[in-house]
Amino acid sequence: MIHEQYFEDYAQGAQRETTGRTITEADIVLHAGQTGDFFPHHMDAAWCATQDFGQRIAHGTLIFSVGIGLTASVVNARAMSYGYDRLRFIKPVFIGDTIYARVEISDKRDHAKRLTHGIVVEAVTVRNQRGETVLVCEHLHLVERRQAQG
Repeated sequence: MIHEQYFEDYAQGAQRETTGRTITEADIVLHAGQTGDFFPHHMDAAWCATQDFGQRIAHGTLIFSVGIGLTASVVNARAMSYGYDRLRFIKPVFIGDTIYARVEISDKRDHAKRLTHGIVVEAVTVRNQRGETVLVCEHLHLVERRQAQG
């Protein structure tokens, strides 16, 4: 869904939830091939069986990519991604887990140099099917203002 929302239209505390996405073995294999990360934690089922988790875990960067991709069902034509802060991998995600993302507007602030834009911060929380938080980050958006500051 594409819409237009100016900086002034964002309300701190506003939230939305995404649909789910099940992580498959194919996701992990494809991500390893794309990134070159073939660590045994992701690829070696026999070795993983001897470790604390007992099974292969999805790459944190895969869960980050999919989790953020889930939030892209809403696209603002007046904004663009400005980056990510405070990214943390909280719990492992396993083959067969389904992840969901929750987004909350946690901050709005002026941009130091662009008087025509502001920064909107989304607190992103990715959870698994058991409701456990597996990843958190802050997604920064550069959002056009209706009228320039100053």
